Amino acid sequence: RESDHRAWTPVTYTVTRQNATIQGLIQGKAYFFRIAAENIIGMGPFTETTKEILIRDPITVPDRPEDLEVKAVTKNSVTLTWNPPKYNGGSDITMYVLESRLIGKDKFHKVTKEKMLDRKFTVEGLKEGDTYEYRVSACNIVGQGKPSFCTKPITCKDEIAPPTLDLDFRDKLIVRVGEAFSLTGRYSGKPAPKVTWLKDDTVVKEDDRIKIKTTPTTLCLGILKSVREDTGKYCVTVENSTGSRKGFCQVNVVDRPSPPVGPVIFDEVFKDHMVVSWKPPLDDGGSEITNYIIEKKDTHKDLWMPVTSSTVKTTCKIPKLLEGREYQIRIYAENLYGISDPLISDEMKAKDRFRVPDAPEQPIIKDVTKDSAVVVWNKPYDGGKPITNYIVEKKETMATRWVKATKDPIFPGTKFKVPDLLEGCQYEFRVSAENEIGVGDPSPPSKPIFARDPIAKPSPPVNPEAIDKTKNSVDLSWQPPRHDGNGKIIGYLIEYQKVGDEEWKQANLTADSCPETNYKVTGLTEGLTYKFRVKAVNAAGESDPAHVPDPVEVKDRLEPPELILDANMAREQHVKAGDTLRLSAVIKGVPFPKVTWKKEDHEVSPKADIEVTGIGSKLEIRNTVHEDGGMYSLTVENPAGSKTVSVKVVVLDKPGPPRNLNVSDVRSDSCYLTWMEPEDDGGSVITNYVVERKDVASAQWVAISSSSKKRSHMAKYLMEGTQYLFRVAAENQYGRGPYVETLKPIKAIDPLHPPGPPKNLHHVDVDKTEVSLVWNRPDRDGGAEITGYLVEYQEDGADEWTKFQTVPMLDCVVTGL
Repeated sequence: RESDHRAWTPVTYTVTRQNATIQGLIQGKAYFFRIAAENIIGMGPFTETTKEILIRDPITVPDRPEDLEVKAVTKNSVTLTWNPPKYNGGSDITMYVLESRLIGKDKFHKVTKEKMLDRKFTVEGLKEGDTYEYRVSACNIVGQGKPSFCTKPITCKDEIAPPTLDLDFRDKLIVRVGEAFSLTGRYSGKPAPKVTWLKDDTVVKEDDRIKIKTTPTTLCLGILKSVREDTGKYCVTVENSTGSRKGFCQVNVVDRPSPPVGPVIFDEVFKDHMVVSWKPPLDDGGSEITNYIIEKKDTHKDLWMPVTSSTVKTTCKIPKLLEGREYQIRIYAENLYGISDPLISDEMKAKDRFRVPDAPEQPIIKDVTKDSAVVVWNKPYDGGKPITNYIVEKKETMATRWVKATKDPIFPGTKFKVPDLLEGCQYEFRVSAENEIGVGDPSPPSKPIFARDPIAKPSPPVNPEAIDKTKNSVDLSWQPPRHDGNGKIIGYLIEYQKVGDEEWKQANLTADSCPETNYKVTGLTEGLTYKFRVKAVNAAGESDPAHVPDPVEVKDRLEPPELILDANMAREQHVKAGDTLRLSAVIKGVPFPKVTWKKEDHEVSPKADIEVTGIGSKLEIRNTVHEDGGMYSLTVENPAGSKTVSVKVVVLDKPGPPRNLNVSDVRSDSCYLTWMEPEDDGGSVITNYVVERKDVASAQWVAISSSSKKRSHMAKYLMEGTQYLFRVAAENQYGRGPYVETLKPIKAIDPLHPPGPPKNLHHVDVDKTEVSLVWNRPDRDGGAEITGYLVEYQEDGADEWTKFQTVPMLDCVVTGL
C-alpha cells in the first residue's frame, strides 16, 4: 500500500519462491509491503516492512572527480585541488581517495588515510627530482568510484618566478643630519631572491647605525643618526636564478655648512675701511650657500658688530672704521639648514698704506714664435693702492737699453704678447707695476729667449700596421703624425720586441734611414711572434711610440694567385703581321707566384720577350708573322693555388698558296683550271684569286684573271701546239699570298682518242701449227698516227684471249698453235 493510504493492494500473481518483483510502482512515492505464506489449509499471518520504502533509482558508486589540478610544486611537496564528480551515485560523497604513482612504476598507492573532504591536499616528504602522477576517486555508501584522469607527470622541484620589487621610496630623499631614515619595500620571487643593498656601488654593511632587515616578503634599510657621509646613491637588488630587479634612491643628508676657508685676506686697508676676501667652505652641507654673514670687532671691545648678512660673494668691504684702531673680522656661511661656525681673521690696523707697487717676480716667457712672445708674471703687492697699469719692457740680450713693448696700458691681465720681435734675435723682458703713487721697481729680467717658432716633439705616428710578412721579415706601414711639433719630420725609428722579452730592439739606427711611412723589418726568426712600434723624429726629439695593435707571427703569408687582365688579354687578340704583339696582366699573390707563358701547351717562340715584375708580367713579340698566331696561356702558381687564362692570338696576314691546282679538259685553244682554297686564309676572308699563264719559252707571266672569287677558271685564247705553265694566288685585305704553279707544261692540243677497229680481218694460209692473217686499216685513227696493231688468239670454247704480239704492218703469222 502507499504510505498515505490505508488500503492494501494484492500483487496479481502467486509467488512460490522467497522473493518477488513488484512492478507498476510510481517513482517518488513511498510504499509499505507485507507478505504471507499459504498452504492447502489456508493463509498464515502477514509480515510487514518496518518502514516505508521510497521508490527511486538504485544507488551506485560516484562518477570520477573533475578538474584535478596541481596548484604548487616544491622540491619535496605537491599541492593538488579537485572538484566533485558531476553525479554522486545517488548518495552523498563520504570521502576522497588520492593516489600517486612514481613514473617508471606500475601501481598507484594511496597518499594518505585522511578523508580529504575539503578537496585540497598537500603531499609532503617527496624526493627532489622524482616525477609522479596523481589521481583521485570519490566514495559514497556504495563504495569507491572511478578515479579521475591522471595529472601530467609532476617533477619535484622548486617553482621559478622572476623577482618583483615594490618600493615605498622615491628617486630622491633629503634628510637632516642626525635624523634617521629608512628605505623599505616588498618583493617576491621563486626561488626566494637574494636581497643586496649598495651605496655608490659599494655593498652596505651593518653597524651600530646601519640596520638591514629582510623578511621573505619585505626589505628595509634603516640608518640611525644620519651623517653627511651617508649621502649617496643607494641601490637595492633583488635577484634569483631567473633574473633581478633594482631600485634606486639618491639620499642627500644635509647640514649647515662648514666654516669658510681662511685665512681672511686684507686686499685693501685704508684709514676708514678695508676690503677682505676668503674662500668658500669645503663642505656646503649638501645645499647651496645662500649668503655669508660678516661681523667686525674693535680689539679693545668685546662686542661684535654686524657688517652685512646678504652677500653671496667671497669678498666684502668693511666700512666705518676708526683710524688707528685694530680690528678683527669674522665670517659665517649660511645655507637652508643653518649657519656655520665662524672664520675669524687676524688683527689689522685701519690706516692708509700708500706706496708704489713692489717689483713683480721674475716673469716667465711662453709661446715664443719668430716674431712674438708671451710674457707672464704674478701680481705684486700693490703698495696699498690698486695697480692701474703694468709696463712691459724688452731688450736684446747684448744691448744695454730697455724699450717699452707697447705704449698702451696693460691691465688687469698679468700677461702680454710682445709683438714685432726680429726672428733669430735673443731677448730679455721685465715688468713694472704702476698705481696712483707711481711706477714701482722693475722685475728681474726674464731668462733670455730666441725669437723663433717653437719646435716640440711630434705626436706619435698614426695607425701603424703590419701589411705583409715573410718567413724572416715584416712590412710595416703607418700614417704621419697629426702634429709635427712645428718641425720637419726627419724620419721614423722602428723598434721590435720578441713576445715575452722586455727589451725593445732597434730595426734602424737613425731616423733619416726611414724618411717614408713604411719600412721592412728584416732578420727576424721564422715562427716567432714579435711586437712592433714606430716613433716620429724631428729636431726636438722622438715622439711617443705608436704600437702595431697585435703581435705578428713571422711566417710566409699565403694568398692564392690573382690575375687582373689588361685589355690586350681579351678572349681573342688580333694583330697585323709585322706589328708587335703585347699580352700583359697584373699579378697578385703571396708569395709572388711563378709565371709561365705557353703557346698551344708548348714553350713560346724564342723571339718572344717575356718580362716578369713584382706586380705583373708581359709577353712581347715584335715583327709578328702568321705563325705567331695561336692560343697563348698565362699560368700563375704559388703554394696557395694556381690560375690560368688563355687568349687566342690571330696574326692577320696574306693568305697561303691555293691547294691542288689541277688542269683538265685541254683543247687546242683552251683548258680548264681548278684549285682548293688555301689551308691558311691569313685570318681574313679570301677576297679573290689571281690566275696567270706563261709560255714555257717566255720569261713573262701574263694575268688571265685577277678578280675571280670562284675556285676555277677557263683559260682561253691558247695557241695550238704551244706549251704553257699556269699559276694561282689568293688575295685578302692584307695582300696577295704565294702562287701555286702547275708541275709540268700543258700542251694546247685537242685530246687523243683510241683508233677504230681494223677492218676485214681474214686468214690467207693455214698450217698445222700456224695461221697467216691480213687486215685493212681502221676508218679512224683517233687523232694520231697509228703506231701498231695488237694480235690476240683464243682457243675455241675458252673464255680468255691470249696476247701474241704487236706488229707495225697489216699482216701477221701467228705461230705456236
